[in-house]
Amino acid sequence: MRSLRKRLVVTFTIVAVTASVMVAGIGYQLVRGELLHRAESSAIEDVRDVLDRMTLPIGTSDLLWPNDASVTDDDLAGLVESLSGPDRQVVLEYGQEVPRTSDGATLGPDDIPDKLRAEARNRLSYQTLMINGEPTLLVGTDVERLTGTGSTRSTGMSVYVFVSMRNEERVLANLRYALLQAGLLTLVIALSLALLSARQVLLPIRRLGAAARALGAGELDTRLPVHGRDELAELTATFNETAAALEQTVSELRGLEAMSRRFVADVSHELRTPLTTMIAVTDMLTEEAGKLPEDAGQATHLVVKEIVRLRVLVEHLIEVSRFDSGAAVLHRENVDVGDALADCLEMRGWSDQVKLTVPPGLIYSLDPRRFDVIVANLAGNALSHGAPPVLISARVLPSGLEVMVRDHGEGIPRQALPHVFDRFFKAGVTRTRSDGSGLGLSIAKANAELHRGTITVKLAEPGTQFTLWVPRP
Repeated sequence: MRSLRKRLVVTFTIVAVTASVMVAGIGYQLVRGELLHRAESSAIEDVRDVLDRMTLPIGTSDLLWPNDASVTDDDLAGLVESLSGPDRQVVLEYGQEVPRTSDGATLGPDDIPDKLRAEARNRLSYQTLMINGEPTLLVGTDVERLTGTGSTRSTGMSVYVFVSMRNEERVLANLRYALLQAGLLTLVIALSLALLSARQVLLPIRRLGAAARALGAGELDTRLPVHGRDELAELTATFNETAAALEQTVSELRGLEAMSRRFVADVSHELRTPLTTMIAVTDMLTEEAGKLPEDAGQATHLVVKEIVRLRVLVEHLIEVSRFDSGAAVLHRENVDVGDALADCLEMRGWSDQVKLTVPPGLIYSLDPRRFDVIVANLAGNALSHGAPPVLISARVLPSGLEVMVRDHGEGIPRQALPHVFDRFFKAGVTRTRSDGSGLGLSIAKANAELHRGTITVKLAEPGTQFTLWVPRP
């Protein structure tokens, strides 16, 4: 169960219902025990009162039957009638006579358990039975008489009184129904309180979540009102303090980043003018290098090479500054992909070193200048750091244009693959002083993303394969 709201509601409800069930169960058992105890005590006392009148001393005038006189049917009938009642049935056993029962009785000697019959010979005994699905209290005892000396003797009679407990059972049924209603009401109240409590607890958490998402989206001025002094209020206050610190830190970092970008852009533009002059001079130096002494000629060639490398670096820095400042703009037009690729290779003198595979008449909407930059960087990287043959192929898929550039060299080290598009990253120690600036692949990726496309790299065994994907505009 992932939802905190559901867990809170379920936990609160379980606790409330468990407590209600325990209280109702204990209360019901106490009431049931007291009610049954009173009913049993009342029935036993009634039987005892009737039988006490039968134990008068011998010779008194109000004996139910005289001393040594035979017990008549009227005597037995009178005893049965004295013990009978609306909810009582009596079974009287006397010697060898047929047991007598109260009028309309449905219970008889067969309903008396042998255990209670044996206990009733020695003392008044009782037992609660379920007879025909109805709780019944059975009271049994022998009828005794007092002698002149104050002792008692058995009359040979055994009396069993069945007392119906239907009224008590009805009271208990009503109590169970009332407790069930109270339990349902408690459940409704518990659910309502659980939902209310969950809302009160989760609402600040939801606000914190929304505020955190707003911070993640760049709204660094997001703050939340603090209510109360509980843990959630402390958490909200901590969030506000963290957001304020984050806003200040990000503002400082953005300021430093802007300064860095302006510095790079300014330096690049400032270098551009003297570099233009230096490039013009290098043409003259190149022509005159052959006439100079050997050492001076080599120095001249080295200077020319470094000036060309510096020019490439400055051009790359200017291009990077455009992307960083958001000044890079895409100008799409319908381009013949085969011609664009061929022109890119021919302008750089790579036509003989690269095998090009493009279906004829492949037209696609691209920015031709930026597409040329992408292909030049990928092909130049393959020629400089890979091994022939270098293959370039292009095709149109349902999702967009796909251009693949592959070499057959040793391949980029596997641990370097995630970093090949990082700025100034060069794979391997031998490439740290290469002619490249370390910005070519990052610029190619930026141009692809400006087309809303991607560039991916993988090991092709042998070699490395770069894949450019440009979606349909």
